Amino acid sequence: MLKGTTLRVYRYLFKLGRPAGIHEVQRGLDLSSPSVAEYHLKKLLRSGLVDLGTEGYQVDRVMWDNMIRIRRTVVPLQAFYVAFFAGALVVMLLFIRTSLEDAVLFGEFVMVVALGLSAYAFQKTLRGQ
Repeated sequence: MLKGTTLRVYRYLFKLGRPAGIHEVQRGLDLSSPSVAEYHLKKLLRSGLVDLGTEGYQVDRVMWDNMIRIRRTVVPLQAFYVAFFAGALVVMLLFIRTSLEDAVLFGEFVMVVALGLSAYAFQKTLRGQ
């Protein structure tokens, strides 16, 4: 499992979406020296997560299957689930709550549980666990 600076280097290359050299990684992450960047890049190379081509290092294997790249921004898929369930809960509370019938209360309960579970998964994804 990646952690620390090696994870930061991998995330940087993943977000960049194109090959990058040692100096570019060092400057982009504000690392203390090019040798630090090279150490972490070689560590990623040995693990098979990045590939060294003629233009530099690039992500070879996507570690996060549940990430969506929108231009240069990487968004966890769980963010969409959280937004969907939060929006559905707001709609239920504002527009559908015309009575306190059991079906409406059960639907709200299910939506709150789904929102909580999605938010928990989203938080774990952001922490990299």
